[in-house]
Amino acid sequence: MPHLRIKAPAAFERGFAAIREELQVPAQFPADVLEEANAAVPADAERVDARNLRFIAVDPPGATDLDQAFHAERLGDGYRVHYAIADAGAFLTPGGALDIEARKRGTTLYSPDLRTPLHPPVISEDRASLLAGTEKPSLLWTIDLDEAGMPTNSLFQRATVRISEAISYTEAQERINQDTDDVMVLLGEVGRLREQREADRGGVSLNLPSQEVVARDGTYALEYDTAIPVEGWNAQISLLTGIVAGTTMYEAEVGILRTLPPTRKQDLRRLRRQARALDVGWPDEVDYADFIRTIEPDSASANAFLLKAARSFSGAGYLGFNGEKPKYAEHGAIASIYAHVTAPLRRLVDRFANEILLALHAGEEPPAWAVEALEELPSLMGRARSKDSALERAMVDYAEAMVLAPQVDHVFDAFVVDINPKRERATIQVREPAVVANISHEGLELAQEVRVRLQSVDPTARSVSFELA
Repeated sequence: MPHLRIKAPAAFERGFAAIREELQVPAQFPADVLEEANAAVPADAERVDARNLRFIAVDPPGATDLDQAFHAERLGDGYRVHYAIADAGAFLTPGGALDIEARKRGTTLYSPDLRTPLHPPVISEDRASLLAGTEKPSLLWTIDLDEAGMPTNSLFQRATVRISEAISYTEAQERINQDTDDVMVLLGEVGRLREQREADRGGVSLNLPSQEVVARDGTYALEYDTAIPVEGWNAQISLLTGIVAGTTMYEAEVGILRTLPPTRKQDLRRLRRQARALDVGWPDEVDYADFIRTIEPDSASANAFLLKAARSFSGAGYLGFNGEKPKYAEHGAIASIYAHVTAPLRRLVDRFANEILLALHAGEEPPAWAVEALEELPSLMGRARSKDSALERAMVDYAEAMVLAPQVDHVFDAFVVDINPKRERATIQVREPAVVANISHEGLELAQEVRVRLQSVDPTARSVSFELA
């Protein structure tokens, strides 16, 4: 799941810095880690020469930690997808200072005003990053698809690639719409086919918007940007790779998977109430997966609902295994076996999975250091994801409090989406801005429309208080 990003005015930065200090987000790398990073060069390894392929990285504007680059070609009635992944592992020695620090961090953490990288920038934003106009060591997936977009064969190996371009999603969409770039046109074709296959599986991918804090009329406002189709098509290539990778490890009975239980019935009921609160029409006879696919992220209410839907799934985790197939291995939202392998610059687990996969594709035993880590990786990633979620939630709560601060005593339209009698609290969904808050449950019913007055706001505590108007 992509991160909820906030573009914050400079006045917010002191609050963001305080949150990072509170959550013990590291401010810098230890000296021995930086020393090792500055001296790091790619380890000697046999690599295929794939510099003849025209790879394009598609990322948000200004991104410098580029994990993936795409190329594709037609193969009879089907397709051959080439997906280059940054070879972070080539720069790290197992048990070295970089490896130890990466295990502590687990993932890159994103704040509105800066990012806290998994690896020092000299690696994540330079030597290992798939930057435009560079030749880089990479991990190269070659996946053949039939005319329906189903994988028929795959190959995974170390390679040297040349990155032709790094373009934004907007530029990629324009090239697809105007039919001016064969590689991007194929991204659109394959992406759409994979979306259809996802629907056949009963899977759901959420093309999430970004929530932004913008200056307006001397104060601040929360807004959602509008996602575009190519973002979903690009994500489908990553999902395809993760499905192929996860299935390979599952069949070989060694590796690590990303798992997620199906959505619970009570969560779906709550989500239906939130849809009503946001005026997003959800027919009773339409199930969750089919409904989500009909939502166009083209309005504030639709974008807000998509963000709520993303949080309707809970219990995501990692499952390491060695010697037998795990009993429960599926990712409930994707509706398939799935592994994280496409973001090794930003996510610890990918590096270990990729080393295991390289060995499996070569017909060799996976390296002992990677297999030994399978038992510990789920807890390392669990702690990292918990910190990531806590940071994101705190940043959003703080931004919401700052935006609402000038509106104390104002009255808002809202909707009751949940009631907890034990805690004597009800959860309301404010229509505009799309804020969720708690109030006293006395006299309230589920799905009730209410008007609430903003009593108080405390940005330092990241809290807001409403009462019935």
